[in-house]
Amino acid sequence: EVSAMLRIPLGVARVLIADMCLEGLLRLHQSAPAGAQPDLRLLERVLSGLRNL
Repeated sequence: EVSAMLRIPLGVARVLIADMCLEGLLRLHQSAPAGAQPDLRLLERVLSGLRNL
């Protein structure tokens, strides 16, 4: 989303975000613990939306 909003390549956005984290300008939070199961309802809704395209 950051890449799209700023209209820059994804790799550039990732480097900028990583640099901002190192400088303490940004904090990253994981939305789900590592190893957690994905929300199947959300994935089904995404798949349905893609099929409707």
